[in-house]
Amino acid sequence: MDWSSVIGLALALAGLLVGQALEGGKMASLLQPAAFAIVVIGTFGAVLLQTRLRTFVRGLEMLRWVFFPPADTRVELGRDIAQWSLTARRDGPLALEKLMENTSDRFNAKGLRMIVDGIAPDKLRQLLDVEITAYELAERQAVKVWESAAGYSPTIGILGAVLGLIHVMENLADPSKLGGGIAVAFVSTIYGVGLANLLFLPVANKLKAIVSRRVVQYEIAAAVFYDIATGDHTRIIEERVASLLHEH
Repeated sequence: MDWSSVIGLALALAGLLVGQALEGGKMASLLQPAAFAIVVIGTFGAVLLQTRLRTFVRGLEMLRWVFFPPADTRVELGRDIAQWSLTARRDGPLALEKLMENTSDRFNAKGLRMIVDGIAPDKLRQLLDVEITAYELAERQAVKVWESAAGYSPTIGILGAVLGLIHVMENLADPSKLGGGIAVAFVSTIYGVGLANLLFLPVANKLKAIVSRRVVQYEIAAAVFYDIATGDHTRIIEERVASLLHEH
């Protein structure tokens, strides 16, 4: 559990609710299902219109990372790198095949397979770089689901406000219906701006940071595979492990 995300979201909501209470407003006045439906459904509809379905679904799946981020595998990767280096130096590159079978990460397994298959170091590095680029592009496109939602949400909140005012204008002769329309108008704006700045944009930024950390780890692993393939001195690999463990 990422408690900073939980506490941050709780503080954001508390700020709105406490401010509403201190001004003498009723909490129930912020609960407008019509306004919520307009903003949320409209926002995600607009995002889906510009995004492939697979990317959209991946973006929604990544939301859990905000509260349950992927395990930090830097220490584990550092141990694996040390073992790969030692095995390759002591028993030769072909001995890495038995270690490859125990590797759960698909990228690392691919790198080890290339070494075992005797692919030229420069070609190996090129292929791994392509793999990293493809992974980063796909993940960042998924994160853009939340960035796009942050961009559309305030505007759709304004649309909800206009719809509420239209409802008000249509019922000027019936004062009993004016309050509901005005409430939808103003609460729609709150939902649009609030969701964009208190949820969608922070989620996007946190997910970008998580993706960046994973990409850095893959880049270090790719460099290590290149070092092993070229037979570079173990000290170089040790320096890469040190940089991995001190990352962020």
